[in-house]
Amino acid sequence: MSVSDSVLHDNTLTPDNRDKFIYLSGQCNQRVKFYNVESLCADRIRELANILPEGFKALFSVAAMYRFLAPQIFPHDMEKIIYLDSDLIINLDINALWKVDLKDRPLATVSEHILGSDPRWFVLCRDGVVKLEDYFNSGVMLLNLNIFRREELTLLKGMKFVAANPQYHFFDQDVLNYCFSTAALKLPIKFNLLVRDLRARPGVRVERKIYHYAAASIRLERDDIFNRLWLSYFMKTPWFDEEAIGRFYAGFQQIHVELKSALVNLSAIMSGRTRAFFAVPNDLDGLKQFFSIRNDEKIIPAENPDSLQKLLDAMKKARGKRVFFIMLPNFPYQVLTEAGFVAGRDFVNGPEFLSEAQGVPFFSYPLIQAM
Repeated sequence: MSVSDSVLHDNTLTPDNRDKFIYLSGQCNQRVKFYNVESLCADRIRELANILPEGFKALFSVAAMYRFLAPQIFPHDMEKIIYLDSDLIINLDINALWKVDLKDRPLATVSEHILGSDPRWFVLCRDGVVKLEDYFNSGVMLLNLNIFRREELTLLKGMKFVAANPQYHFFDQDVLNYCFSTAALKLPIKFNLLVRDLRARPGVRVERKIYHYAAASIRLERDDIFNRLWLSYFMKTPWFDEEAIGRFYAGFQQIHVELKSALVNLSAIMSGRTRAFFAVPNDLDGLKQFFSIRNDEKIIPAENPDSLQKLLDAMKKARGKRVFFIMLPNFPYQVLTEAGFVAGRDFVNGPEFLSEAQGVPFFSYPLIQAM
C-alpha cells in the first residue's frame, strides 16, 4: 500500500477544515485519507468512555484514545504507521522516521528521560511501576500494527489499571507505558524535542528535528526562535487567512473585555474592605512598590508549609473585612474553597494583576487558539 497522510477525527470535523487538509496535503504532493473514528468505532468508543476516569474526561477528549484504535481502523495490509500529536512541528524529512526498522518491537518512541523532563511529573515512575529510563513520550510513535492487533487485551488491561489509579494523570501515555515501556524501541531525541525544556537551554538553535509544543508552549513573542518556527509553518497553511486575522483581533478584544470586567469586579469587592497579601518573603519589596501596600494592610509571608494554616486563620478572622491577594503561582485554591471562602469575594489570584515588568509574561496562547 502506498504511503498517505491520515486524519483520525470525530463528527466535529467541518467540511471547510476537511477541504483545507486536502489542499495542504496536495501542496506536499501527498493525498490524505479521513477516518471518522466516532462512526467507525462507535461501540469501542462507548466501551472506552466507560473505562476512562471522570478526571480525564473533564480535561481531555476521548479522541486522545484514538491511537489505541489504530489497529482496527487501518486496513490489515498496513503493517506500520507513524502516529503524531497535533502540537508538533515536523522540521525534518519524516521519511527518516518511517525507515526505522522496528523488527519485532511493538513501537518506537523517544524516552522522557533523555528529553530532560522533570521525573516528578511521572507518578508511574515514582511508584516503581515503570523505570524512568524506560518511560516514553507518546506524542511521536512509530507503531507496529501487526503486533498491536494482537495486543488488544493487553491495552484493555492497561486502561483498567490506570483508570483504577487516578494519580496516574497522563492517562493515555501511562497506559502505553504500562503495557510496552520495556518493549519499545528507543528513538534518537531528534524525533521528539520538547520546546518547553529547550527554552531553558542557552545557545539552542532550530535544527532538522521534530519539535513538540506540549503544554501550551506556543507564544507570540518575536524574540523566541520556536515561536517564529511555528509561525513560519502556520503562515504556509490554508488556516492562515483573513478569518484567522479576524479571530486574532476578536481574541484581543476578549482579553480587553475580561481585563475591564476584572477591574470592575475588583473595585466592587474592595468596597469597604482592606487588602491582605500572601506572598513569598523575597517578593515582598517588589509587591509593596507595585501594589502601593499601606502599613495597615496585612502581609502573611509564605515561608513554609505551616504558612497555609496561618493564611486560613487570618482569613477566618478577617472574613468580610479583607480581600486576600494570593501571590503564589500554582497555589492550591481548592484549600480555600473547601474552607468556605469564595473566589472573587474573599480572595483573588494576585498574579493576574501583575505585568511583564513584574516578571509575569503575557499569556498569548489563547490568541494562538483563536487563530
